[in-house]
Amino acid sequence: MRLKKLPAVLALTSACALAMPFAHAIDAVAVPANAPADKAFGKLEQVQAFYDAMPTGVTVSETGRIFVNFPRWGDDVPFTVGELRDGKVVAYPDAAINRENPRDPSDGLISVQSVVADGQGRVWLLDTAAPGFSDPKPRGAKLVAVDLASNRVVKRLVFPDNVMLPSTYVNDMRFDFRTGTEGTVYLTDSSLRGPGAIIVMDIASGRAMRRLSGAPSTSVDPAFVPVVEGLPVTVEAADGKRRPLAVASDGIALSADGQTLYFTPLSSRHLYSVATALLRDASVSEAQLAAAVQDLGEKGASDGMEADAAGALYAGDYEHNSIRKRLPDGQWQTLVHDPRLLWPDTLSIGPDGYLYFTANQLHRQAVFRGGQDQRQKPYSLMRLKIDAAPAPTR
Repeated sequence: MRLKKLPAVLALTSACALAMPFAHAIDAVAVPANAPADKAFGKLEQVQAFYDAMPTGVTVSETGRIFVNFPRWGDDVPFTVGELRDGKVVAYPDAAINRENPRDPSDGLISVQSVVADGQGRVWLLDTAAPGFSDPKPRGAKLVAVDLASNRVVKRLVFPDNVMLPSTYVNDMRFDFRTGTEGTVYLTDSSLRGPGAIIVMDIASGRAMRRLSGAPSTSVDPAFVPVVEGLPVTVEAADGKRRPLAVASDGIALSADGQTLYFTPLSSRHLYSVATALLRDASVSEAQLAAAVQDLGEKGASDGMEADAAGALYAGDYEHNSIRKRLPDGQWQTLVHDPRLLWPDTLSIGPDGYLYFTANQLHRQAVFRGGQDQRQKPYSLMRLKIDAAPAPTR
């Protein structure tokens, strides 16, 4: 046989093989229910089941009081902040403040995205003033502090115009009372269509700065495609095409000594850090600040983060139904992996040594599932024993 005829012979042989029926039928059965499968580990406990609106944030005060919030994203939300009392969730601090004041957006709560107990007898409510991810209402985005002893509002901080863009969506916050006369608060701008940023606000004066605005560390990773429950999390763009969920800087945590801020875009698997002294220093240029940011590598895709008093960091991993822990030496370990941990959101460490977090099925909302709301109630507030104390704020 001449070699030049070999490809033709091989092609003929392959075609004949494809045309020939199998010599023996292949018998198959359904995969047995007891076949080897992904195994859950870690001991989850359910603290509260939610059968109405979807929660995002949770915080636990130094005395063990638990607060949750419900942003107004489309669910029926009678109150946007609640407290768990005797197995029920009640409006906090009362029903009246949980209603928008159409004459004064800085007054009532419009749509709260995060609640944080500051370890100093107050709980802070972060109002995006952007229900349904709309443009924030002018003079509506604000921080509201409630005294836990009296359950009365003791401070309101409206975000100044210099840090608010039409695309700004204030998301999460951490407090440090070791700097400034009344302390400093660090917040993430989790924009869906504009630059992400870290907002630094002086509590006494209300003055604030946008830092790392549009920097790679606060921006969506352009190569990132989130996959949850085996499906990409995508949204329909204006041109009718579906594109990956794109949310800028989101999770945030402050080190126990207050010297390092950790943060991550929701649409990224990377963890970043920067010195808080540089963030607060207005004389440090944006270029200098961006150069000082450290990329600490991959941690999984996270919504919420938290730090403990011993130098460890905790992060949800919503792609893998997990909660992970970063040890002080930089090594990561998975604390819990469970198929019921559907989109771990905000994290909070209680005085009882438990890590609290919501599992709210965010990725099953209609916008991500071709117009079909596939969430299954109840949503959950869960906890996991970590035997750690929350990072101090003073």
